[in-house]
Amino acid sequence: MPTVAIERTALFTHLGRTYTDAEFDELCFEFGVELDEITSEREEATKSSTVKLSKDQLASLSEDVIYKIDVPANRYDLLCIEGISRSLRVFLGDMDAPTYQIVSPSDEASSTMTVVQSSTATIRPFVVCAILRNVTFDQARYKSFIELQDQLHRNLCRQRTLVAIGTHDLDSVKGPFKYDARSPNDIRFVPLTHTEEGREFDGASLMECYETDAACKHLKPYVPIIKNSPLYPVVLDSEETVLSLPPIINGSKSRITLNTKNVFIECTATDLTKANIVLDTVVAMFSEYAANPFSVEPVTVNYLNDNNIIVKSYRTPQMYTRKETTSVKFVNSLIGIDVDPEPMAELCNKIQLGPARLLPAPSEQDGPILEVTVPPTRSDILHAVDIAEDIAVAYGYNNIVKTVPKTCTVGGEQPLNQLGDLLREEIGRAGYVEVLTHGLCSIKDNFTALGRPVTAAVSLSNPANVEYQVVRTTLLPGLLKTLQHNKSMSFTGGFKLFEISDVVLPDDKHVVTDTIVGAKNARRVCATYAGPTSGFEVIHGLVDRIMTLCEVAPEEEYVASSGNKTNKLVHCKEGWSYTIRELKAGESDLSGTYFPGRAAEILLTSPKGGNRVVIGTFGILHPVVLENFDINYPTSAVELDLESLL
Repeated sequence: MPTVAIERTALFTHLGRTYTDAEFDELCFEFGVELDEITSEREEATKSSTVKLSKDQLASLSEDVIYKIDVPANRYDLLCIEGISRSLRVFLGDMDAPTYQIVSPSDEASSTMTVVQSSTATIRPFVVCAILRNVTFDQARYKSFIELQDQLHRNLCRQRTLVAIGTHDLDSVKGPFKYDARSPNDIRFVPLTHTEEGREFDGASLMECYETDAACKHLKPYVPIIKNSPLYPVVLDSEETVLSLPPIINGSKSRITLNTKNVFIECTATDLTKANIVLDTVVAMFSEYAANPFSVEPVTVNYLNDNNIIVKSYRTPQMYTRKETTSVKFVNSLIGIDVDPEPMAELCNKIQLGPARLLPAPSEQDGPILEVTVPPTRSDILHAVDIAEDIAVAYGYNNIVKTVPKTCTVGGEQPLNQLGDLLREEIGRAGYVEVLTHGLCSIKDNFTALGRPVTAAVSLSNPANVEYQVVRTTLLPGLLKTLQHNKSMSFTGGFKLFEISDVVLPDDKHVVTDTIVGAKNARRVCATYAGPTSGFEVIHGLVDRIMTLCEVAPEEEYVASSGNKTNKLVHCKEGWSYTIRELKAGESDLSGTYFPGRAAEILLTSPKGGNRVVIGTFGILHPVVLENFDINYPTSAVELDLESLL
């Protein structure tokens, strides 16, 4: 959850009320956020273990109380003092939710952004813009303006990889504006970080500076986003003045100061939806400081092809107000309350979902439908459940009456999960290290690299990269890749790994729910031993140990073949037994994974299965498989199905 630090005095000034710390903590709870910490600049510096300040430096820090408030990760409207105070005032009934207006542009040239589509499409293809007119800044407002951008960059913008925000003094530049992508050496400007010395950089030298200069270390994490690209994105005005080099830094000429009156906002992005959310959020938060509060001028974005023909155009910001519906009965049922439709509609005003109205019931059983108005700041409202959650906040958590669940059941662990947990403890005691690997893998790792034919598997229609093509049908690739990436470990005494997790298998026969998904989960245990020797006997011993723990007896022939004349058994389930047989080459799709003549199948006989059923395999891995995964030591592995042992 993002944490927003706000000075208590400033917050109470915005609210027009004062509270004790305990009272404000209770207000935060009622509103659905959490007052995480009460501190100050001096106290924070004193507690810091990384930054040591002198007594004089500590004395210069403020002792003003700071509230650190944890807000939900999807409530981008609560990432600054303006958003929190406004939402609290609406919640307390001190003000109505504002209505945002898109007014006609006062300057046609400044309200146009031209995008060179052929070049920008290769790096950051989208841009959205807006203009705030006659804004009044002071030191506190300016600080909050910068902090909101930082919060959005850390959260929704994913460290500027998805969206980068640029804000500029509109009066210092000249429209219309252009968004282009050019060679790093063709981009020259004075960046915001070097305003005082007025030093000019080209794109390439600026990246080198930000990678090495300690004074600019806060920008170093963003350099890799574009550094190796042949073209860098750049926003320019009509005189070719560089406004920004997204997602790195703005230009010095268009920097915002306390004297700035007109603000030009541009957001370049790889995700247009998130760019619109970011722009709407910034506009909604700071348009309250405009001469005409909560108003914004739009910018028309035109995409040009190589022939300078407009191929796409749109106006931003969107500032959409939309309608969402849910049934009154559903809301009452989900929260556990009984509120009449009219009072429920009034509650929506407290959480900025008003005005709300009641629609006729589609049937007597469903009851009336509640239609709410979702403002542009509430991109988190996606489903009827979100509406119900906010109505619960408006109703008051403390007003929800505790009731005893209408059921006689007692909660307990699922048998399969319980078996897995018990086995984890025992296998760990045997010296194996548990790992947790990715559920997605490449077709090569899942099939070809294991010496198995490519068969049916649940595949992704649009994988992020080649490593995430299919959902794994075996746990073995994950363990082998773990061995591959841990070559620095000591293998002298053997390196043991295991995993108990799910694989996903194609399945169109067993339908558990009303929706046929064509696949099912299967819980498996997989273990490997790598060392100076193959360790076949170690893995074989683990198989016997697992069966003993599951109270499955070995068959008499299997015991006799081990050289033991007698079989000392612990308690075993009646009718359950197991044995092994050689896994011969060509008899199974799995045989290619193992060294010929050094692999076996695990056969289970149980009352529910009747005849012997293959539940797993183990053996020495084939040298080709080890080579495919770049493993330098002989390795043995076992993989078996746990559900069959219940």
